[in-house]
Amino acid sequence: MAGHSQFKNIMFRKGRQDKERSKLFSKLAREITVAAKSGMPDPAHNARLRTAIAAAKAESMPKDNIERAIKKAVGGDAENYDEIRYEGRGPGGVAIIVEAMTDNRNRTSADVRSTFAKYGGAMGETGSVTFLFDHVGVITYPAAKGSEDQMLEMALETGADECISDGEVHEFITSPEGFATVREALEAKLGAPGSAAITWRPQTTVPVSDEAGESLVKMIEILDDHDDIQNVYGNYELSNALMAKLSG
Repeated sequence: MAGHSQFKNIMFRKGRQDKERSKLFSKLAREITVAAKSGMPDPAHNARLRTAIAAAKAESMPKDNIERAIKKAVGGDAENYDEIRYEGRGPGGVAIIVEAMTDNRNRTSADVRSTFAKYGGAMGETGSVTFLFDHVGVITYPAAKGSEDQMLEMALETGADECISDGEVHEFITSPEGFATVREALEAKLGAPGSAAITWRPQTTVPVSDEAGESLVKMIEILDDHDDIQNVYGNYELSNALMAKLSG
């Protein structure tokens, strides 16, 4: 599980073990290729591509892999991917958002629907849970970069909406439209961020029982492991006991 500070229970992301890196790099490369196809293949003139490259670099994706993903788009031999957002309720009634890039809508939709059903959840219509989230950019830096007051001042200088600090990391929050500009301004002042992405940030979290939490984690692991799925978000809050059990 990943995410930072108060979001560690919110954004579920695949572990970064070596055995998982190939799949992670494949998903990052797919985003780079789609971003390069959606606009100019030059990151200087394509904000989405700059963001995709920044995310790849944050995961230590090799430069050669990044360049190959861009060349694939330029060469015209890249698959045509549809970007789809699925929404629904997971175990414990928590709201779940799934972002996918797929070359086969029917296959991916069937797989996502069956995974929800298998673990006691249910897919909903588009818009059924997104009202419970804010679509924002989140740019993180380690706490060592400065004090909370210094980071709040930095947020004002760079145009970020706010900065949330918890003693471990500083999280700069932006609108999706202002994300690229703020990230670049922060990078010029603070260096490369620890992570930078446009995400779905829940407005509130829902505590779930340990039994429902275990089913929820299994469901998200299956979804996150699917080749077509880029990100999984939820508004859940796991107990400390279950977090300790999972991390152990």
